[in-house]
Amino acid sequence: MKPTILIVPGLRDHVPEHWQTLLEASLPNAVSVPPLEQDKLNCGARVAALDAVIARIGGPVVLVAHSAGVMITVQWAKRHNRAIHGALLATPPDFETPLPAGHSSMEVLDQNGWLPVPRTALPFPSIVAASRNDPLASFDRVAALASEWGSRLVDLGNVGHLNPAAGYGEWPQAHELIAELTNR
Repeated sequence: MKPTILIVPGLRDHVPEHWQTLLEASLPNAVSVPPLEQDKLNCGARVAALDAVIARIGGPVVLVAHSAGVMITVQWAKRHNRAIHGALLATPPDFETPLPAGHSSMEVLDQNGWLPVPRTALPFPSIVAASRNDPLASFDRVAALASEWGSRLVDLGNVGHLNPAAGYGEWPQAHELIAELTNR
């Protein structure tokens, strides 16, 4: 059975020009965690929304998370014990270092359950795709997280935060990395 590709967006949810939105539209076996109407910054609510979608899927699941969606995924893995076929974790933010202006403070992240960031090995195969010039996390911090999570690290080079603001709509490499996870 072919795995369902489950898109786990970050805190900005579904952006029309985002590679995750475009990826979902291009794959017949893709679904997405729906946006929250309330408690948008609450980590527990985000984890519960992810768990609800996973519970409805019959068969294997490959998670495709971006930004805070990566943190939702690792927080979900810490709290739940369900089989996941694999996960592509793209450009996770470093919530343990102050983020640039316009993003949540560490205090707000802590109050909403995002901290501490889980640092144990994930119970499923995973790939962390990291940027060399991400304004939300240094490459070295993301590499350390990948190591702690037991993930294979993929160096994307200078792709910013891998979002429309960094010039990314389509991200063809996502298809290759998903294929690696689905064909294992």
